[in-house]
Amino acid sequence: MTNASSSSLPSDHQASLIDGKGFAAKMRQHIREDVLAFHEKHGVTPGLAVILVGNDPASEVYVRNKAVQTHHAGMRSFMHMLPENTSETELLALIDRLNKDPEIHGILVQLPLPNGLDGRRVTNAILPEKDVDGLGEINAGRLAVGLPSLIPCTPLGCLLLLRDQLGDMKGQHAVVIGASNLVGKPMALLLLAEGCTVSIAHIHTRDTAALARQADILVVATGCRELVRGDWIKPGATVIDVGITRIKTDDGKTRLVGDVAFDEAVKVAGRITPVPGGVGPMTIACLLKNTLTAAKLQLEGSAE
Repeated sequence: MTNASSSSLPSDHQASLIDGKGFAAKMRQHIREDVLAFHEKHGVTPGLAVILVGNDPASEVYVRNKAVQTHHAGMRSFMHMLPENTSETELLALIDRLNKDPEIHGILVQLPLPNGLDGRRVTNAILPEKDVDGLGEINAGRLAVGLPSLIPCTPLGCLLLLRDQLGDMKGQHAVVIGASNLVGKPMALLLLAEGCTVSIAHIHTRDTAALARQADILVVATGCRELVRGDWIKPGATVIDVGITRIKTDDGKTRLVGDVAFDEAVKVAGRITPVPGGVGPMTIACLLKNTLTAAKLQLEGSAE
């Protein structure tokens, strides 16, 4: 099923794939070089502390992957694996110690937290200059008013891909589907800062499909697998699919799908991120970027 107006496209049209995996690999190499230069200048190796509360297997794999990538980038990784029954007082005490530790330049608490722990309070306990997830209210506020800040990793990764693909985005209509604090809201603010005209669709939007069809740039971050169909997409639009869901296939195996029905969308869009291999690799690359930025803020007073 495709947009009726897509009849202007050739019948064999295929969108260009946005290679987030390749872009992220180049980013990590540049970051490694910058980390070496930073160490030569200051005699300091940026350090990232990651806190995981509980024993969710998927989160453990994700957190350990972050540690591996941190080491590959030439930085130090400090893992804190806490039991499920860790109290909020104990967690806040650990964050306080890490805030005061000069060897730690970035702190990340893996979300969601177990029941009984206040995610907002925990996130805001991290010093703004060490908040490499960019989710604390100080960094969120600075982003909202256009001041330099540590930006949430996933929307930052989306922005870098869009800049690479499109260059100047001034005047383009960007539609963000999803209004979460983690992706949707910061993504909209970043696109606004690029000079886009920005619309945000959410659960109460009356006709999300009609709004999506107006988008030159469509960013989808809802957690609803294959929500966006081919006939939601303006022919030639750039589509960034943030979603990732693992589904079972008919042969008993599993595969990953996004929030966009890829097989339909690829016949209409001009450019599109695949799942996997699109936005996902950018998130960890941007975490490394933010850790280096945080170290520069703490030792040099700016990220430049």
